[in-house]
Amino acid sequence: MEQMTVTAKIQISAAADDKVLLDKTMSVYSDACNFVSDYVFQTHDLKQFSLNKVLYSTLREKFGLKSQMTQSVFKTVIARYKTILENQKEWIKSSFKKPQYDLVWNRDYSLALNCFSVNTLNGRVKLPYFSEGMSKYFNHDIYKFGTAKLVNKHGKYFLHIPVTYDVEESNIFDICNVVGIDRGINFVVATYDSKHKSGFVSGKAIKQKRAHYSKHRKELQMRQTPSARRRLLAIGQRENRWMQDVNHQVSKALVENNPKHTLFVLEDLSGVRNATERVRTKNRYVSVSWSFYDLEQKLIYKAKQNQSTVIKVDPRYTSQCCPVCGHIEKANRNKKIHLFTCKNCGYTSNDDRIGAMNLYRMGIGYLEEAQVPDTVTAE
Repeated sequence: MEQMTVTAKIQISAAADDKVLLDKTMSVYSDACNFVSDYVFQTHDLKQFSLNKVLYSTLREKFGLKSQMTQSVFKTVIARYKTILENQKEWIKSSFKKPQYDLVWNRDYSLALNCFSVNTLNGRVKLPYFSEGMSKYFNHDIYKFGTAKLVNKHGKYFLHIPVTYDVEESNIFDICNVVGIDRGINFVVATYDSKHKSGFVSGKAIKQKRAHYSKHRKELQMRQTPSARRRLLAIGQRENRWMQDVNHQVSKALVENNPKHTLFVLEDLSGVRNATERVRTKNRYVSVSWSFYDLEQKLIYKAKQNQSTVIKVDPRYTSQCCPVCGHIEKANRNKKIHLFTCKNCGYTSNDDRIGAMNLYRMGIGYLEEAQVPDTVTAE
Protein backbone atom coordinates (compact mmCIF):
# COMPACT_ATOMS: atom_id res chain seq x y z
CA MET A 1 0.00 0.00 0.00
CA GLU A 2 1.01 3.59 -0.57
CA GLN A 3 -0.54 6.78 0.69
CA MET A 4 -2.20 9.31 -1.59
CA THR A 5 -3.47 12.81 -0.82
CA VAL A 6 -6.17 14.75 -2.64
CA THR A 7 -7.78 18.07 -1.75
CA ALA A 8 -11.49 18.03 -0.94
CA LYS A 9 -13.05 21.47 -1.48
CA ILE A 10 -16.06 21.49 0.81
CA GLN A 11 -18.49 24.41 0.83
CA ILE A 12 -19.74 25.45 4.25
CA SER A 13 -22.80 27.44 5.18
CA ALA A 14 -22.42 30.44 7.50
CA ALA A 15 -24.99 32.78 9.02
CA ALA A 16 -24.48 36.56 8.70
CA ASP A 17 -22.86 36.91 12.15
CA ASP A 18 -20.60 33.93 11.49
CA LYS A 19 -19.50 35.40 8.15
CA VAL A 20 -18.35 38.59 9.89
CA LEU A 21 -16.41 36.53 12.41
CA LEU A 22 -14.83 34.31 9.74
CA ASP A 23 -13.83 37.33 7.62
CA LYS A 24 -12.25 39.04 10.63
CA THR A 25 -10.32 35.90 11.58
CA MET A 26 -9.03 35.34 8.02
CA SER A 27 -8.02 39.00 7.67
CA VAL A 28 -6.13 39.09 10.99
CA TYR A 29 -4.47 35.75 10.19
CA SER A 30 -3.21 37.09 6.82
CA ASP A 31 -1.95 40.29 8.48
CA ALA A 32 -0.04 38.17 11.00
CA CYS A 33 1.44 36.10 8.15
CA ASN A 34 2.65 39.28 6.45
CA PHE A 35 4.20 40.48 9.71
CA VAL A 36 6.13 37.22 10.11
CA SER A 37 6.99 37.19 6.39
CA ASP A 38 8.70 40.59 6.71
CA TYR A 39 10.84 39.26 9.56
CA VAL A 40 11.71 36.02 7.74
CA PHE A 41 12.69 37.89 4.57
CA GLN A 42 15.05 40.13 6.56
CA THR A 43 16.61 37.39 8.70
CA HIS A 44 16.27 34.29 6.43
CA ASP A 45 15.25 32.41 9.57
CA LEU A 46 13.04 29.43 8.74
CA LYS A 47 13.21 27.63 12.09
CA GLN A 48 9.90 27.58 13.93
CA PHE A 49 11.60 27.28 17.31
CA SER A 50 13.58 30.53 16.92
CA LEU A 51 10.66 32.37 15.26
CA ASN A 52 8.46 31.33 18.14
CA LYS A 53 11.01 32.61 20.64
CA VAL A 54 11.25 36.05 19.02
CA LEU A 55 7.75 36.71 17.68
CA TYR A 56 5.29 34.63 19.72
CA SER A 57 4.44 37.27 22.33
CA THR A 58 4.22 40.03 19.71
CA LEU A 59 1.75 38.05 17.59
CA ARG A 60 -0.44 37.28 20.61
CA GLU A 61 -0.51 40.93 21.75
CA LYS A 62 -0.50 42.76 18.38
CA PHE A 63 -3.02 40.56 16.53
CA GLY A 64 -4.92 38.91 19.37
CA LEU A 65 -4.16 35.43 18.09
CA LYS A 66 -4.67 32.35 20.18
CA SER A 67 -1.75 30.02 20.85
CA GLN A 68 -2.62 27.44 18.18
CA MET A 69 -3.29 30.16 15.56
CA THR A 70 0.10 31.67 16.30
CA GLN A 71 1.85 28.38 15.66
CA SER A 72 -0.14 27.93 12.44
CA VAL A 73 1.01 31.36 11.23
CA PHE A 74 4.65 30.31 11.64
CA LYS A 75 4.01 27.06 9.75
CA THR A 76 2.18 28.86 6.92
CA VAL A 77 4.97 31.39 6.37
CA ILE A 78 7.75 28.81 6.63
CA ALA A 79 6.02 26.55 4.11
CA ARG A 80 5.55 29.46 1.68
CA TYR A 81 9.23 30.44 1.77
CA LYS A 82 10.41 26.85 1.44
CA THR A 83 8.29 26.53 -1.70
CA ILE A 84 9.75 29.77 -3.10
CA LEU A 85 13.31 28.65 -2.41
CA GLU A 86 12.67 25.24 -3.97
CA ASN A 87 11.14 26.70 -7.14
CA GLN A 88 13.01 29.99 -7.56
CA LYS A 89 16.32 29.11 -5.86
CA GLU A 90 16.48 32.59 -4.31
CA TRP A 91 14.90 34.68 -1.57
CA ILE A 92 11.84 36.51 -2.89
CA LYS A 93 9.63 38.36 -0.46
CA SER A 94 6.26 36.70 -0.03
CA SER A 95 3.06 38.57 0.73
CA PHE A 96 -0.33 37.24 1.72
CA LYS A 97 -2.75 39.39 -0.25
CA LYS A 98 -5.92 37.36 0.17
CA PRO A 99 -7.48 36.65 3.57
CA GLN A 100 -6.93 33.04 4.59
CA TYR A 101 -6.79 30.84 7.64
CA ASP A 102 -4.99 27.50 8.06
CA LEU A 103 -6.70 25.15 10.49
CA VAL A 104 -5.15 22.11 12.18
CA TRP A 105 -7.42 19.05 12.28
CA ASN A 106 -8.92 18.33 15.73
CA ARG A 107 -7.47 21.56 17.08
CA ASP A 108 -8.73 24.44 14.93
CA TYR A 109 -11.49 22.46 13.27
CA SER A 110 -13.36 19.22 13.86
CA LEU A 111 -16.37 17.38 12.51
CA ALA A 112 -19.46 16.40 14.51
CA LEU A 113 -23.22 16.08 13.95
CA ASN A 114 -23.17 17.09 10.27
CA CYS A 115 -21.29 20.34 10.81
CA PHE A 116 -17.75 21.62 11.20
CA SER A 117 -16.66 23.25 14.43
CA VAL A 118 -14.20 26.01 13.49
CA ASN A 119 -12.04 28.01 15.88
CA THR A 120 -12.14 31.81 15.45
CA LEU A 121 -10.78 34.85 17.28
CA ASN A 122 -13.98 34.93 19.35
CA GLY A 123 -14.44 31.23 20.02
CA ARG A 124 -15.80 28.31 18.01
CA VAL A 125 -18.63 28.44 15.48
CA LYS A 126 -20.59 25.49 14.10
CA LEU A 127 -20.91 25.50 10.32
CA PRO A 128 -23.08 23.09 8.29
CA TYR A 129 -21.59 21.88 5.01
CA PHE A 130 -22.70 20.71 1.57
CA SER A 131 -21.81 17.04 1.26
CA GLU A 132 -22.85 16.39 -2.36
CA GLY A 133 -19.98 14.58 -4.09
CA MET A 134 -17.88 14.77 -0.92
CA SER A 135 -19.66 12.35 1.41
CA LYS A 136 -17.17 9.52 0.87
CA TYR A 137 -14.36 11.59 2.41
CA PHE A 138 -16.10 11.62 5.80
CA ASN A 139 -15.40 7.93 6.38
CA HIS A 140 -12.49 8.34 8.79
CA ASP A 141 -11.73 4.63 8.74
CA ILE A 142 -10.42 5.23 5.20
CA TYR A 143 -9.75 8.96 4.83
CA LYS A 144 -7.61 11.09 7.16
CA PHE A 145 -8.00 14.88 7.27
CA GLY A 146 -4.98 17.21 7.36
CA THR A 147 -4.48 20.95 7.89
CA ALA A 148 -7.30 22.73 6.06
CA LYS A 149 -7.42 26.17 4.49
CA LEU A 150 -10.48 28.38 4.95
CA VAL A 151 -11.12 30.60 1.92
CA ASN A 152 -13.83 33.00 0.77
CA LYS A 153 -14.61 32.88 -2.95
CA HIS A 154 -17.24 35.27 -4.27
CA GLY A 155 -19.01 35.37 -0.92
CA LYS A 156 -19.01 31.59 -0.51
CA TYR A 157 -16.89 29.88 2.12
CA PHE A 158 -14.90 26.71 1.50
CA LEU A 159 -12.68 24.41 3.51
CA HIS A 160 -9.88 23.06 1.34
CA ILE A 161 -9.01 19.85 3.18
CA PRO A 162 -6.09 17.57 2.23
CA VAL A 163 -7.43 14.03 2.51
CA THR A 164 -4.97 11.12 2.80
CA TYR A 165 -5.85 7.49 2.15
CA ASP A 166 -4.21 4.20 1.19
CA VAL A 167 -4.20 2.90 -2.37
CA GLU A 168 -2.84 -0.39 -3.61
CA GLU A 169 0.57 0.11 -5.17
CA SER A 170 0.76 -0.45 -8.89
CA ASN A 171 3.17 -3.25 -9.78
CA ILE A 172 5.09 -3.01 -13.05
CA PHE A 173 4.73 -6.77 -13.44
CA ASP A 174 0.92 -6.46 -13.50
CA ILE A 175 0.85 -4.11 -16.50
CA CYS A 176 -1.64 -5.37 -19.08
CA ASN A 177 -2.02 -2.31 -21.30
CA VAL A 178 0.25 0.45 -22.63
CA VAL A 179 -0.98 3.84 -23.85
CA GLY A 180 1.26 6.35 -25.60
CA ILE A 181 -0.05 9.90 -25.08
CA ASP A 182 1.15 12.72 -27.30
CA ARG A 183 0.15 16.12 -25.92
CA GLY A 184 -0.23 19.06 -28.24
CA ILE A 185 -2.19 22.13 -29.26
CA ASN A 186 -4.17 21.01 -32.30
CA PHE A 187 -5.00 17.84 -30.39
CA VAL A 188 -5.00 18.08 -26.59
CA VAL A 189 -4.01 14.42 -26.60
CA ALA A 190 -3.46 11.80 -29.29
CA THR A 191 -3.29 8.22 -27.99
CA TYR A 192 -2.20 4.79 -29.20
CA ASP A 193 -2.74 1.66 -27.09
CA SER A 194 -2.03 -2.07 -26.91
CA LYS A 195 -5.09 -2.85 -29.02
CA HIS A 196 -3.48 -0.68 -31.73
CA LYS A 197 -6.33 1.80 -31.48
CA SER A 198 -5.82 5.54 -31.83
CA GLY A 199 -7.75 8.29 -30.08
CA PHE A 200 -7.82 12.05 -30.42
CA VAL A 201 -9.14 14.94 -28.29
CA SER A 202 -9.41 18.05 -30.46
CA GLY A 203 -7.91 21.29 -29.21
CA LYS A 204 -9.74 23.49 -31.74
CA ALA A 205 -12.43 24.74 -29.35
CA ILE A 206 -9.81 25.37 -26.66
CA LYS A 207 -7.64 27.39 -29.05
CA GLN A 208 -10.62 29.50 -30.05
CA LYS A 209 -11.69 30.20 -26.49
CA ARG A 210 -8.15 31.05 -25.41
CA ALA A 211 -7.82 33.38 -28.39
CA HIS A 212 -10.99 35.12 -27.21
CA TYR A 213 -9.56 35.50 -23.70
CA SER A 214 -6.27 36.79 -25.13
CA LYS A 215 -8.01 39.41 -27.29
CA HIS A 216 -10.16 40.57 -24.39
CA ARG A 217 -7.08 40.75 -22.15
CA LYS A 218 -5.19 42.98 -24.62
CA GLU A 219 -8.15 45.35 -24.86
CA LEU A 220 -8.30 45.69 -21.08
CA GLN A 221 -4.53 46.18 -20.79
CA MET A 222 -4.74 49.14 -23.17
CA ARG A 223 -7.27 50.92 -20.94
CA GLN A 224 -4.92 50.99 -17.90
CA THR A 225 -7.70 51.79 -15.43
CA PRO A 226 -8.33 50.30 -11.97
CA SER A 227 -11.57 48.67 -13.15
CA ALA A 228 -9.75 47.18 -16.16
CA ARG A 229 -7.06 45.72 -13.90
CA ARG A 230 -9.72 44.17 -11.67
CA ARG A 231 -11.41 42.75 -14.75
CA LEU A 232 -8.07 41.36 -15.97
CA LEU A 233 -7.59 39.49 -12.71
CA ALA A 234 -11.11 38.05 -12.84
CA ILE A 235 -10.68 36.91 -16.45
CA GLY A 236 -7.36 35.23 -15.67
CA GLN A 237 -8.91 33.31 -12.77
CA ARG A 238 -11.91 32.29 -14.88
CA GLU A 239 -9.68 31.05 -17.72
CA ASN A 240 -7.57 29.08 -15.26
CA ARG A 241 -10.62 27.40 -13.69
CA TRP A 242 -12.01 26.53 -17.12
CA MET A 243 -8.70 25.05 -18.33
CA GLN A 244 -8.33 23.01 -15.14
CA ASP A 245 -11.82 21.62 -15.68
CA VAL A 246 -10.88 20.61 -19.24
CA ASN A 247 -7.78 18.82 -17.96
CA HIS A 248 -9.85 17.06 -15.29
CA GLN A 249 -12.23 15.76 -17.95
CA VAL A 250 -9.45 14.62 -20.31
CA SER A 251 -7.39 12.88 -17.60
CA LYS A 252 -10.51 11.24 -16.13
CA ALA A 253 -11.52 9.91 -19.55
CA LEU A 254 -8.02 8.54 -20.18
CA VAL A 255 -8.08 6.59 -16.92
CA GLU A 256 -11.70 5.40 -17.12
CA ASN A 257 -11.38 4.28 -20.75
CA ASN A 258 -8.44 2.01 -19.93
CA PRO A 259 -8.24 -0.97 -17.58
CA LYS A 260 -6.44 -1.13 -14.25
CA HIS A 261 -2.70 -1.76 -14.46
CA THR A 262 -2.26 0.47 -17.52
CA LEU A 263 1.09 2.10 -18.27
CA PHE A 264 0.62 5.66 -19.57
CA VAL A 265 3.65 7.00 -21.45
CA LEU A 266 4.17 10.77 -21.70
CA GLU A 267 6.88 12.94 -23.18
CA ASP A 268 9.02 14.72 -20.59
CA LEU A 269 8.12 18.35 -21.41
CA SER A 270 9.99 19.96 -18.52
CA GLY A 271 11.93 22.20 -20.96
CA VAL A 272 8.96 23.26 -23.07
CA ARG A 273 9.27 26.92 -22.01
CA ASN A 274 12.82 27.16 -23.30
CA ALA A 275 11.64 25.93 -26.67
CA THR A 276 9.62 29.12 -27.15
CA GLU A 277 12.77 30.88 -28.34
CA ARG A 278 12.35 28.93 -31.58
CA VAL A 279 8.65 29.78 -31.88
CA ARG A 280 7.39 32.86 -33.72
CA THR A 281 6.47 35.68 -31.33
CA LYS A 282 2.78 35.69 -32.28
CA ASN A 283 2.52 31.98 -31.40
CA ARG A 284 4.60 32.17 -28.24
CA TYR A 285 1.68 32.84 -25.87
CA VAL A 286 -0.15 29.68 -26.93
CA SER A 287 2.98 27.50 -26.73
CA VAL A 288 4.20 28.68 -23.36
CA SER A 289 0.85 28.94 -21.55
CA TRP A 290 -0.68 25.64 -22.68
CA SER A 291 -1.32 23.65 -19.51
CA PHE A 292 0.69 20.50 -20.27
CA TYR A 293 1.96 20.21 -16.70
CA ASP A 294 -1.48 20.52 -15.11
CA LEU A 295 -2.83 17.73 -17.33
CA GLU A 296 0.20 15.59 -16.44
CA GLN A 297 -0.32 16.03 -12.69
CA LYS A 298 -4.01 15.24 -12.89
CA LEU A 299 -3.33 12.11 -14.93
CA ILE A 300 -0.67 10.93 -12.45
CA TYR A 301 -2.93 11.00 -9.40
CA LYS A 302 -5.97 9.63 -11.24
CA ALA A 303 -3.86 6.79 -12.62
CA LYS A 304 -2.65 5.95 -9.10
CA GLN A 305 -6.25 5.69 -7.95
CA ASN A 306 -6.79 3.09 -10.69
CA GLN A 307 -3.62 1.14 -9.85
CA SER A 308 -2.00 2.38 -13.05
CA THR A 309 1.36 4.04 -13.71
CA VAL A 310 2.58 7.12 -15.56
CA ILE A 311 6.14 7.38 -16.88
CA LYS A 312 7.87 10.21 -18.74
CA VAL A 313 10.36 9.56 -21.52
CA ASP A 314 12.79 11.51 -23.67
CA PRO A 315 10.72 13.47 -26.23
CA ARG A 316 13.44 13.68 -28.88
CA TYR A 317 12.46 12.45 -32.36
CA THR A 318 9.05 11.11 -31.27
CA SER A 319 7.45 13.00 -34.18
CA GLN A 320 10.29 12.37 -36.65
CA CYS A 321 10.84 8.63 -36.19
CA CYS A 322 8.95 6.15 -38.33
CA PRO A 323 7.25 3.61 -36.01
CA VAL A 324 7.39 0.96 -38.76
CA CYS A 325 10.99 1.03 -39.99
CA GLY A 326 12.64 3.27 -37.37
CA HIS A 327 13.96 5.80 -39.91
CA ILE A 328 14.53 9.24 -38.32
CA GLU A 329 14.48 12.33 -40.49
CA LYS A 330 13.19 15.84 -39.89
CA ALA A 331 11.68 15.91 -43.37
CA ASN A 332 9.45 12.97 -42.45
CA ARG A 333 7.08 15.43 -40.78
CA ASN A 334 5.15 18.21 -42.51
CA LYS A 335 4.04 20.47 -39.67
CA LYS A 336 1.88 22.71 -41.83
CA ILE A 337 -0.54 19.95 -42.80
CA HIS A 338 0.21 17.69 -39.77
CA LEU A 339 1.24 14.80 -41.98
CA PHE A 340 4.00 12.26 -41.43
CA THR A 341 5.46 10.49 -44.47
CA CYS A 342 8.48 8.26 -43.95
CA LYS A 343 11.16 9.04 -46.54
CA ASN A 344 12.45 5.47 -46.24
CA CYS A 345 9.42 3.13 -46.28
CA GLY A 346 6.64 5.56 -47.24
CA TYR A 347 4.47 4.97 -44.12
CA THR A 348 1.97 7.81 -43.80
CA SER A 349 -0.17 9.00 -40.89
CA ASN A 350 -1.14 12.03 -38.79
CA ASP A 351 1.97 13.43 -37.12
CA ASP A 352 0.40 13.50 -33.64
CA ARG A 353 -0.63 9.85 -34.01
CA ILE A 354 2.98 9.05 -34.95
CA GLY A 355 4.12 10.67 -31.71
CA ALA A 356 1.67 8.54 -29.72
CA MET A 357 2.77 5.37 -31.55
CA ASN A 358 6.43 6.05 -30.77
CA LEU A 359 5.61 6.73 -27.12
CA TYR A 360 3.70 3.45 -27.02
CA ARG A 361 6.73 1.59 -28.41
CA MET A 362 8.96 3.28 -25.82
CA GLY A 363 6.55 2.01 -23.15
CA ILE A 364 6.91 -1.50 -24.56
CA GLY A 365 10.70 -1.09 -24.40
CA TYR A 366 10.43 0.07 -20.79
CA LEU A 367 8.51 -3.08 -19.87
CA GLU A 368 10.95 -5.33 -21.74
CA GLU A 369 13.84 -3.83 -19.80
CA ALA A 370 11.93 -4.59 -16.60
CA GLN A 371 11.58 -8.19 -17.87
CA VAL A 372 7.81 -8.17 -17.72
CA PRO A 373 6.19 -11.41 -18.93
CA ASP A 374 4.81 -11.36 -22.48
CA THR A 375 1.36 -10.08 -21.52
CA VAL A 376 1.79 -7.05 -23.78
CA THR A 377 3.03 -7.31 -27.35
CA ALA A 378 4.16 -4.67 -29.79
CA GLU A 379 2.75 -4.39 -33.28
